[in-house]
Amino acid sequence: MPFAVREAVRLYWKLDGAPDLPVLVLLNSIGTDMALWDTSAPHLLPAFRLLRIDTRGHGASDAPAGDYTLAMLADDVVAVMDAAGVTQAAIAGVSLGGMIAMELALRHPARVTALALVCTSATMDAAAWQARIAKVRTEGTVAIADLAMGRFLSPKFAETHVGATQSVRAGLIAMADDGYAGCGAAIRDMAVIERLPGIAVPTLVVAGDRDTSTPFAGHGEHIAAAIPGATVVHLDAAHLAPIETPAALAARVRGFLAPNDAKRDAADTLFEAGLLNRRRVLGDAWVDASLAKRTAFTADFQAMITRIAWNEIWGRPGLDDRSRRFIVLAITVALGRWEEFALHVRTGLMRDGFTRDELKEVLMQSAIYAGVPAANTAFAEAGKIIAELDSAIVQD
Repeated sequence: MPFAVREAVRLYWKLDGAPDLPVLVLLNSIGTDMALWDTSAPHLLPAFRLLRIDTRGHGASDAPAGDYTLAMLADDVVAVMDAAGVTQAAIAGVSLGGMIAMELALRHPARVTALALVCTSATMDAAAWQARIAKVRTEGTVAIADLAMGRFLSPKFAETHVGATQSVRAGLIAMADDGYAGCGAAIRDMAVIERLPGIAVPTLVVAGDRDTSTPFAGHGEHIAAAIPGATVVHLDAAHLAPIETPAALAARVRGFLAPNDAKRDAADTLFEAGLLNRRRVLGDAWVDASLAKRTAFTADFQAMITRIAWNEIWGRPGLDDRSRRFIVLAITVALGRWEEFALHVRTGLMRDGFTRDELKEVLMQSAIYAGVPAANTAFAEAGKIIAELDSAIVQD
């Protein structure tokens, strides 16, 4: 795992994409980690090399006790850029990430080529943040989880994307209390608004029309008015736009930051986007092994599957990965496609896509609608995989 170290604090980062493309640094909101950008990344990679960073106190980065400052967090980004060999980059940040991006452009202007400020603010209620910090330091992040989740995602999205919503909540509750409180102090104490006219790089302000945490009125509008020449776009999203509207957000960012980028072959672009979804669902090891088996005879077929099934279908926003896994299991049972069934049983159990009890319920349901003989075979095939996984755990 790549880490940069600044003042004894480890900062986790990940660099993806073609080395000949311009670098775009992606910064997360408070209470999330770099996974915030997972569904947006496939739409950005054709135009950018992506440097994702777990902000101090978040994800795999260290979470020292005490108050953090925006200057500290901006210097952290520079340390990561140095570690990754990146001299200059465009910076895109959500909420706290946007605040860090503004501070970075003011503090280290030579390192920043452009900004994309997503659902963020330069003026927050200090008293409200102090109360939240105190609550987290005494009761933990679980005490503010309901408040945060009510603002992170719109009710409609949360209802239709249960898996994604649960993942965001679990990540928030699992994060270090010191990390959340420390970054909360950076938000509480930020002094950015009066300095914004000093930002001299192209700036995109992205507002979420369902965002109740940093709505455009009272937040984004002030940033847009203060930064010379800033451009404003609106999305039908709440606070975490990279999760709620990943393709639309990526399109706005690409259109602003790289309007004249050389368009790569459309088939290659779709293949790369599908490959990211495939890796997310099935894991790097399986995908790498599958790609290694390609031959001149099968390569076009594999490319078609990746472009259409993994990009066009698995990349659609209407269902989360967990729901799609269940659909695949039921259909493969009904059709007796046991190789594909085994693949999704194995990867689903290994990658926490579903529990054994949930798998059992899918097979019970399949017995009624696809027939008992099909379900009987499915239980047998799934049982073999579960036994293999259990055996591997014992051996380890």
